Amino acid sequence: MRRDSKLSSILHVLLHMAHINRPLTSEELAEYLDTNPVLVRRVLAGLRSRGYVSSEKGHGGGWSIACDLHAVTLRDIYDAVGSPTIFAMGNRTETPGCLVEQAVNESLDTAFHDAEALLIERLNSITLADLSANFTRHFATHPRRTNAHAHQLEHE
Repeated sequence: MRRDSKLSSILHVLLHMAHINRPLTSEELAEYLDTNPVLVRRVLAGLRSRGYVSSEKGHGGGWSIACDLHAVTLRDIYDAVGSPTIFAMGNRTETPGCLVEQAVNESLDTAFHDAEALLIERLNSITLADLSANFTRHFATHPRRTNAHAHQLEHE
């Protein structure tokens, strides 16, 4: 089953936006993700409505960070992108007639709920500023750093 990477993808482009001192076009951001600019615009429009990013049309326009990186958590972004399903695992059937399967479902439901709550709590404790600082540390210590936004560092 394919994993939902929307949260990871949007965090990726937000960090690029935070570390480049000019607006970035949807096309540029889409190149970072190897995806379609329309998909980038759709997701960023949702973030714009919450005040996390802004956009300007015309020459020199594009998308920019519009929020305080210290004030926005990964949970905020997770919510903004529609709270994607955390786990790909689930029950074989949601309304089993078998008592054994009912017991299995009950135990798994509790475990999934507890694990999801723990992850959401953790997302609440990480800000965009934390991600930015982590990137800055990695870039500063990379032996062949040249352009943090060219993506050549990811494949080395």
